[in-house]
Amino acid sequence: MPPPLPPFLPPHLRRRCFSTAPAWHDPPFAARAAEQHCLRLLERSSSPSAVLQSLAFLLKSGLHSNPLVLTRLFASTASAAPALLEPLGAALLGPSVPIDAFLVNTLIRAHATSPLPSARLRAASFFPLMLRSSVLPNKFTFPFLLKACAALPGSPGVGLQAHATALKFGFATDHYVSNTLIHMYSCFGGGFLGDARNVFDRMPKSSAVTWSAMIGGYVRGGLSSDAVGLFREMQTSGVRPDEVTVLGVLAAAADLGALELARWVGRFVEREGIGKSVTLCNALIDTLAKCGDVDGAVAVFQGMEERTVVSWTSVIDALAMEGRGKEAVGVFEEMKTAGVPPDDVLFIGVLTACSHAGMVDEGRGYFDSMKMEYGIEPKIEHYGCMVDMFGRAGMVERAMEFVRTMPMKPNPIIWRTLVAACRAHGRLELGESITRNLLNEYPAHEANYVMLSNVYALTQRWKEKSEIRREMSKKGIKKVPGCSVVELDGEVHEFIAGDESHPQWKEIYMMVEEMARELKRMGHISATSEVLLDLDEEDKAGALQWHSEKLAIAFVLLRTPPGTQIRVVKNLRVCSDCHAAIKCISRVYNREIIVRDRSRFHRFKNGCCSCNDFW
Repeated sequence: MPPPLPPFLPPHLRRRCFSTAPAWHDPPFAARAAEQHCLRLLERSSSPSAVLQSLAFLLKSGLHSNPLVLTRLFASTASAAPALLEPLGAALLGPSVPIDAFLVNTLIRAHATSPLPSARLRAASFFPLMLRSSVLPNKFTFPFLLKACAALPGSPGVGLQAHATALKFGFATDHYVSNTLIHMYSCFGGGFLGDARNVFDRMPKSSAVTWSAMIGGYVRGGLSSDAVGLFREMQTSGVRPDEVTVLGVLAAAADLGALELARWVGRFVEREGIGKSVTLCNALIDTLAKCGDVDGAVAVFQGMEERTVVSWTSVIDALAMEGRGKEAVGVFEEMKTAGVPPDDVLFIGVLTACSHAGMVDEGRGYFDSMKMEYGIEPKIEHYGCMVDMFGRAGMVERAMEFVRTMPMKPNPIIWRTLVAACRAHGRLELGESITRNLLNEYPAHEANYVMLSNVYALTQRWKEKSEIRREMSKKGIKKVPGCSVVELDGEVHEFIAGDESHPQWKEIYMMVEEMARELKRMGHISATSEVLLDLDEEDKAGALQWHSEKLAIAFVLLRTPPGTQIRVVKNLRVCSDCHAAIKCISRVYNREIIVRDRSRFHRFKNGCCSCNDFW
């Protein structure tokens, strides 16, 4: 007998299931014909309604226990109607269904590649079904299974068991399985990158896929310098990189802010004849922008024959990062004229551009247009952009009112954005109140402690600041140290405030002292309010002198001829003292200095900054 009809089947299709005599009473040749017809229907099913119509025929024809038909059904559902995948599995995968490796592989793959998180979490659970049914896995099983394990958050144990099972069945050394093992271990985080590298080191390296998997793993694990180093090894080995390799190297360059590497990759793609797909061009736009070459990113965009909404979003984001809000908005208007419909991600870029350029009225107009013109419901990220926009413009009360009227609960990022606005515009009591509430609700997040500690320091309440610091120490919470990176002659140099680990640290420190003398001669006065320590003014000025971006700039001044552009990438927001100091340095030494901090770009030239001090 067939299984009960799935409850989600529409009434007209439920009637169709019983419109003629059941096919399980037909002769074998009729059943075979029904099977072939059902397979053809499923092959052509490209929408949820088509999948449901094929399902109705499947049930009417008694094919509910046919593993070949079920395999095709789940494959078609995964691509045409992913929301039906889980309910179909629950309704059809009963004890009477004969299990084979083809069916289970399809189930694992369909769930692992689903856009729905709940389906991805279930993908690995089908492998035990195979073992309980005494069906042996094959070499196609483990790549799907390991990819499913990679998507399990905080569950490396399942992946380790899958690796052990692959070893047991003799598939761990298969090329495709090994590549997926590298991917899986790198997805588990930095602690497992050594396992990924062990797999990589033990396998043949004749394929670009293998190198790409390990390069991508290093990038995901935050070891972008290692990714670049491995790419150099790949070139030496004679293996030709493919598009995936290039995408990994571009991601590493973006993370490091390594502009010369990004430009070299662009030339390499041209020279080697690697196809410049839309995806690759989008990645190149993003990388050049994050390395500070926004004009180069715009040039790549303008040279694209085909553009997607991601292309437009990438160039709008690039302009937004450098505070070129009017240009970003101009690109958006050009996109509308071209007839490309915007999505919710693109609007984040547009609102960010308005925020960084102080274009409050324009930003409010675009926010309202999301729902009114395009039917896009604003998400919490869009509300966060609006809060940031009001806060940067000094409209703290307007930002607070906006938060109170949000249709969803504000997340910690929005509250911290408000605190930053309160600090920037002297509303310290309100900032303290918000931060205390954040600490009560999210006691494990280090940023909340740091913000409250900073508020106490700004109001010179050193005792309370010390208590907060002790509480952080007790909980094992550490403040992220400021770190600045520069690329010179293909090598990346990292600097931390007060650090003496660089081989040239003595010369660098002497250069920093020379810079301080030059700035003093110009009349620059250190913004000692930025030093949130209980020190006298002279000691505070001394502490500011050794910030990581100043060490990085001093190093480049030492190592490059006059007039050379300086590019610095910093992991934290640039403080107001460094911002003012770098403006002076750009004039004294006649250098263009580009600094990328965690939220935007600052282009310093002739004593001015591209942000117009609106940051």
